Amino acid sequence: MKRNYSAFAEDIPPYSGPKAARETYVDLKQLSAIPRHIYTRPELQILPGQRRFSKMPWLVPMLELLPPTSIGHLKEWGLSTVFVLAKNYNKLVHVWESATAMVELWNPQTNSFIFPEFEATILLEELEIMLGLPCYQRGEESAISYTVEQINSWSILAYITTKKNDLYSMTSGMHVHPLPIAQWITSQCKRKTTNYTAIAKAAAICICGVILFPEADGAISFGNLSIIDSISEGMKIGQAVLGFLYAGLTSAALGGPFYGSVIALELWMGMHIQFRAVEDLTTECKTMLNHPLAYVGGRLHMSTRAWCKMAQVKGIQAWRQYLQSLAVADFDMRPRFMHGRTIHLPQRAGLAFRLLGNGALVSYNPDRCHLQCGAARTVVPLLSHFPPIQERKRGDAQDERNMRSAVVHWEGCAMSAIQAEVEEDDEAITKYIEALKKLQPVGGNI
Repeated sequence: MKRNYSAFAEDIPPYSGPKAARETYVDLKQLSAIPRHIYTRPELQILPGQRRFSKMPWLVPMLELLPPTSIGHLKEWGLSTVFVLAKNYNKLVHVWESATAMVELWNPQTNSFIFPEFEATILLEELEIMLGLPCYQRGEESAISYTVEQINSWSILAYITTKKNDLYSMTSGMHVHPLPIAQWITSQCKRKTTNYTAIAKAAAICICGVILFPEADGAISFGNLSIIDSISEGMKIGQAVLGFLYAGLTSAALGGPFYGSVIALELWMGMHIQFRAVEDLTTECKTMLNHPLAYVGGRLHMSTRAWCKMAQVKGIQAWRQYLQSLAVADFDMRPRFMHGRTIHLPQRAGLAFRLLGNGALVSYNPDRCHLQCGAARTVVPLLSHFPPIQERKRGDAQDERNMRSAVVHWEGCAMSAIQAEVEEDDEAITKYIEALKKLQPVGGNI
């Protein structure tokens, strides 16, 4: 699965500049002017499709039966944090009011949240650290997980079992179902078989399907199954996870079902908006006790002995009012776990990143989120001519060219270390805010 596309770089047409971008892609719209955006539909007071994130009674009993050797494989593959979150999944409480209010500020054109004075998004580096996934570094493009070929689910599942009855029960349509896979794991563990690697691979499908790639009815698409399978080969899956979450936020923002890692979204909100570490606090923060940070906060320099800035914010209306008036000072732009971290940025304006996954190429615009990246705010940059989400057709020659083009942009990316403090120019800030107002909602739903 190792690849080297540098040799194909000369075959890729050069980016034709901002003029072409303006001509081939629509101008940015205010949230309230985007057709079907839920900002204009306050009657949707919960995220569509939230029930698909219900508790899974089979998950924890199955994980408790895993042999130590299989757990060791999961840790070796970089799934320690995902495993911890899965073991505690049934204890987590999702606050759908806060998630809904955040989705209402999601711009499907920019793949970012639009606040009154700034833009912010879930950075690739943040997601990898929060979920404990192996981190991408420039030069490792051959290890980014995706495929340009058609996916044979049975060939992936054959490492687990070759029994046709089992394979039929595990798959339907273009999806696999984790419950029969968990039942197979339970059977293997109770019989004390020594298929430790196969058990670990099966467990990886279950826990990644729940934590990283939740979809309708708990099913996992063949595309995401292939991504999960590649973890054991040392592939980097952060881009696929983040792209899938971006696509799910866009779906929900336009009134469709929400999918993707809601846990990653809650971790991100917790670190940037909800909680602040307080070293001398002697009592536990009750708000955090059922929050994902309660189980993985250590790696993020956060404990349950924290201060919850949002303790008094209750209900959808309060969350809307708070987030739609959120000031720069109330958003922790650079949480402690990101201090000194190196992030990847487009080499120059127009050379846009796209997150690679098996379902779509998803636009990634960290350069729009200046303060979050440790830089001064400047005028909001132009969009690339690429669509925000471009669905893939695996096995197609044009799809392979698109993937090569996206990889080359990552190969030539710029790198920047996040600074703890940023000095800004008042005149530039004024121009930035004026440009951002063009994306601000007109009217309101609070």
